[in-house]
Amino acid sequence: MERKRSDQENLQVRKPSGAAVMRVEVTEALTRAFFHEWASKGYSGLSLECVARSAGVGKAALYRRWPEKAAMASDLLSRVGLTITDVDAQGSLEDDLKATLLAIRRVLRHRAVKRILMDLHAEMERTPTLERAIRPFQRARRERIDALIDRAIARGEVAPSIDRETAADLIAAPLYWRLAVLGGRSDRAHIERLAKMIAAALRVHQRF
Repeated sequence: MERKRSDQENLQVRKPSGAAVMRVEVTEALTRAFFHEWASKGYSGLSLECVARSAGVGKAALYRRWPEKAAMASDLLSRVGLTITDVDAQGSLEDDLKATLLAIRRVLRHRAVKRILMDLHAEMERTPTLERAIRPFQRARRERIDALIDRAIARGEVAPSIDRETAADLIAAPLYWRLAVLGGRSDRAHIERLAKMIAAALRVHQRF
């Protein structure tokens, strides 16, 4: 009788098997492998089976996390991309712009990331499932810019009627064009000049 009660107690405290747990190290290995394969082969040549093999795990481990390629791309870009470009409020429009541009520059200086972004924008036109999956990530990035503009409005640096879509384009596009499209360089002095110019352009709206 005593042994039976002991067996029942052991069953009650038994933990779930490791197979049911999403292990962090496996997710990290899959993330690294996914971006490596994407940068090497492009999205169209990317195979989830190859990603799993490169990460040293079974396909089942990958599919438990992401059901298909577009979902994996969207999830990982949102996690990694938003974390890398996340910046704290700096106290002024120009300083906020400078911090944002420095964060964008860190991303675009990474060779693999630059390849992925260039491929992503081309592939979205050809692959509707990828486009639909990536749109939430793009909206989240715009929300970061909206927060920057909200702070500038609260400080009285720009008009509440500012064209937010155009402002967001203006903040990100010049640096992306120089680094990703033209393959140019951007030092600290260039970032500071660019922040001043963008801040001046955003303030112009107050006079109309």
